[in-house]
Amino acid sequence: MKTAAERLLSYVRIDTAADEAADTSPSSPGQGELARLIAAELREIGLPEVEISPFGVLRGVLPATPGLESLPAVGFIAHLDTSPDAPGGGVNPQLHPNYDGGPVALGDSGKTLDPALFPELAAYRGQTLITTDGTTLLGADDKAGAAEIVTMLERLTAAGTPHRKICVAFTPDEEIGRGTDHFDLDAFGAAYAYTADGGAAGSIESANFNAALATVRFAGRPVHPGSAKGKMRNAIALAMEFHALLPPGDIPEETEGTQGFYHLEKLTGTVAESVALYLLRDHDARKLEARKAAFAAAAETVNRRYGEAVVDVSIRDQYRNMAEILARHPEVLERAERAAIAAAAEHPLSIVTGGPGVGKTTVIGELANLAA
Repeated sequence: MKTAAERLLSYVRIDTAADEAADTSPSSPGQGELARLIAAELREIGLPEVEISPFGVLRGVLPATPGLESLPAVGFIAHLDTSPDAPGGGVNPQLHPNYDGGPVALGDSGKTLDPALFPELAAYRGQTLITTDGTTLLGADDKAGAAEIVTMLERLTAAGTPHRKICVAFTPDEEIGRGTDHFDLDAFGAAYAYTADGGAAGSIESANFNAALATVRFAGRPVHPGSAKGKMRNAIALAMEFHALLPPGDIPEETEGTQGFYHLEKLTGTVAESVALYLLRDHDARKLEARKAAFAAAAETVNRRYGEAVVDVSIRDQYRNMAEILARHPEVLERAERAAIAAAAEHPLSIVTGGPGVGKTTVIGELANLAA
């Protein structure tokens, strides 16, 4: 029987970085490769119903043990992709047994995880850390969640533990906001579900940001610099003008907890044309709408300055705060809290915030408690 750590080490060697420029689902071939690997493991464990949709969503069902068929089915979800913001191929995991609480060297890269910057590391003193070598992502977001779910299923079946019907799903392209684009909720079959993605060991995250992605295009007018006066319009400079109109303190570097922000994630282009990608985040849905309005107002201001449409803003909603739905179904959160406490978690309830994180950890026993 494999441990979750052993599965994680095999999963991270597959490059599953999402590709924002692709119009396919999944957006990168490695996600399909990982889905096929996990599907084979699910079949080996004994799940009679395992399938990968044409859009790369892997779904599996473990039927209820005799006598528990009438209980509502519970679901567990993880995502296959990793962030495109850093290389996802050639991952060389580093194991750090019996962590001493000090800075952690990331291979020979010269980079470290420093408790001065990541105080969360103190909670893992004496444990084994798994990190990147500093040249790529590790990919624990969310391959650790996938490894935990598969390991939980294997432990349940091997031990013959009584459980209700369990539905699992592994989705592509969560990191680029497309994780639910092709998710068939009816086919999934769960009455309620939990996502294994992020947080400290034993924590249950009960709220998260409302999120939107803003794509801002700037139209310049390229002219030779030697004769540019009164003619050239620099699209890169337009992007800076636009950015300067946004509230200066509403950025990840200056916010924490549930404070919302604008995050300039990427800026590319030339004098002729530039494109900026912004992440808009706020726990309050009304405030997120206000942030969208601020983008429209900034674009209008710049366009008015130039007397024509030199800025175009397109905003796509990505996901909503789960607290809005949980408020209508408190029993889902209550069950999760009981499961975490049974797995010896002292303070299980938390929220997804804008602060830094150092890894992905979950108590396997907690997932098993939820499935029972």
